[in-house]
Amino acid sequence: MAVTECAAVRDDAPPALRLRLLGGFHLSRGEGDGGEQVDVSASGQQLLALLGLRGPTTRSVLAGTLWPEVTEERARACLRTAIWRLNTAGSAVCDPRPGVLALSRRVRMDVEDFTATAHHILAASAEGTGAACASLMGMGELLPGWYQDWVVFERERLHQLRLHALEALSARLVEQEQYAPALEAALESTRIDPLRESARRAVVTVHLAENNLAEAVRHFKAFRGLLRTELGIEPSEQFLTMVRHALT
Repeated sequence: MAVTECAAVRDDAPPALRLRLLGGFHLSRGEGDGGEQVDVSASGQQLLALLGLRGPTTRSVLAGTLWPEVTEERARACLRTAIWRLNTAGSAVCDPRPGVLALSRRVRMDVEDFTATAHHILAASAEGTGAACASLMGMGELLPGWYQDWVVFERERLHQLRLHALEALSARLVEQEQYAPALEAALESTRIDPLRESARRAVVTVHLAENNLAEAVRHFKAFRGLLRTELGIEPSEQFLTMVRHALT
């Protein structure tokens, strides 16, 4: 079944499509929160999500990934049906080359925006840290309630990227002596993963930068107690040395 070619976006092109996967699937027509919602079938949602996360993909791989429990012929038929139903989504899918499907260039996806922000922070850029903090703090989980293997893998990838970005952002804000947002970013990373030591060190780093020694020790002791209860282990020697050095 033919789909739209991946042509460049023209000034007179139809309104852009906004695809949101963080916090749940949502497709809307037009920019901003006030865009018109576009209804998409379950199979169409999976197709758009997979293309959005993996980029251009062959039809055979798409069919096999989305319908692994049926024959190849049946899976390809399901894919054709899903594409046909997506016509109501304003040509969100295109074919950049024979046998390959991709998201149309008119589709803007929140995962792309988040990934760009995270890599911007990890590149040690000091610009736009305030906006970066706001975007990372408000991010939802990738497609909650979806348990397909490819979703679970991408969810973990974005989860780890977000944690690394939050920790890097906290360190950058400490360097700029913006301690309140630095602490907020560090604490958000501990909320996401309470047993992550690097996130706990980020919190203690902020407290020490503000000379709040009591808060630093209190947070360290709380983390040590949590580790002992949950895993029966101790914080690393690096973390112990960090706190001891601050107290000497």
